[in-house]
Amino acid sequence: MIELYRNLSREQMEICSLVLSASGIYHRTRNGNTGRQIWIRSRDLSRALAGMDAYFKENPDRSFEETPQERSRGFSYAGLWAALVLLAFYLAVGDDRRVFNEFFGSSAEHILKGEVYRMVTSLFLHVDAVHLTGNLTAISVFGSAVCSIHGAGLGMLLILFSGFLGNGINALVYQSAHTAVGASTAVFGAIGLLSARGFWDKMALPGRHIRAWLPLGAGLALLALLGSGEGRVDVLAHLFGFMAGIVLETAYFLGVKKEITGYGQVVCMGLVAGIAALSWILPLWIL
Repeated sequence: MIELYRNLSREQMEICSLVLSASGIYHRTRNGNTGRQIWIRSRDLSRALAGMDAYFKENPDRSFEETPQERSRGFSYAGLWAALVLLAFYLAVGDDRRVFNEFFGSSAEHILKGEVYRMVTSLFLHVDAVHLTGNLTAISVFGSAVCSIHGAGLGMLLILFSGFLGNGINALVYQSAHTAVGASTAVFGAIGLLSARGFWDKMALPGRHIRAWLPLGAGLALLALLGSGEGRVDVLAHLFGFMAGIVLETAYFLGVKKEITGYGQVVCMGLVAGIAALSWILPLWIL
């Protein structure tokens, strides 16, 4: 949960609680060192602000002197940790990159034959240092941003599934004679997640429906700027990763009614580690 207001008097807390209750928003009250606090689920932030703004317009004499606090979990370093994992894989593979890329890359032909583990393992492999550096920078920035919103566990799980789905759709489109490696599909999945979250947050605010399209426009601009180019750039994989991120964020925002915190975040991170580990272990076991 996140803090909506702090340093409230008893009367302000009761007013805020009544407004939130009338809007059907789950919330908790806490006593801090300097006053009372109101906490809500992060997914309810837009609705809570809209409800409080409407109340203050009708009752300007009761507006709070204390402004709402920053609504986020704080900066997450999960993207940086993900970058370190990618770097470790690159160094561990060493001079065997071509062999690993052949057996674990996102080959459309092999994926359609049932080797779905490639949709995950390919995210950990890179062609060269330049390819790696770009993805390390991008996942550090966009991955950390996603995890600052969703928490490290859920954020990384959504990013992993975005890359997984992006590679799968890409394989269906190409059918055969196409192999790709790199974390960029998941990176653009993260951009899609952020774009969709910005869209839905603004759509929940009255009078912001036109502005709600700006985050999606910004995401498409990043896709055009960073996801296209000459040479070995897999434009379709980037596009499908971006689209997968939008779909996953939309499904989560509209469908999940409970905030995932604490133990739930640990479970999500465990799923990320488990899926990644199984994707590498199972084919090696078979070989």
